[in-house]
Amino acid sequence: MSEEKENQLDITRIMDMIPHRYPILLVDRIIEFEEGERAVGLKNVTFNEPHFMGHFPGAPVMPGVLIVEAMAQTAGILVVKTMGEEAEGKLVYFMTIDDARFRQPVTPGDSLYIEVTKVRSRGMVWKFTGEAKVDGKVVAEATFSAMIRG
Repeated sequence: MSEEKENQLDITRIMDMIPHRYPILLVDRIIEFEEGERAVGLKNVTFNEPHFMGHFPGAPVMPGVLIVEAMAQTAGILVVKTMGEEAEGKLVYFMTIDDARFRQPVTPGDSLYIEVTKVRSRGMVWKFTGEAKVDGKVVAEATFSAMIRG
């Protein structure tokens, strides 16, 4: 059963909205949402995720590209929620990733809070800034654009 509280979305509702599935679904919950403007997602990082077997043995670190992907998925959820049911399940493709910065490693046990804010949208093309935090500290940030396709 899907749960949708005011300004929050659970994992079941997220899977209705975007087509990603394990092991690439990187948003567990949307904890804040302002339609057409911003969203905050939560990713609980766990040791049993497949990338930790090789990145890096004995010193597991979440790859930066997956943190940016989590930003993009959070943004995709914002787009779909803003556009409505006709956008659910459609694919969203990266167009650009700019100014990506990685400030500190993200490791198993971390709760990654992903905030995305719309910079602009024109038709099916949206541009965002994204920021990921652990324990209130910025661990990664990027500006990116994406296009929603049917």
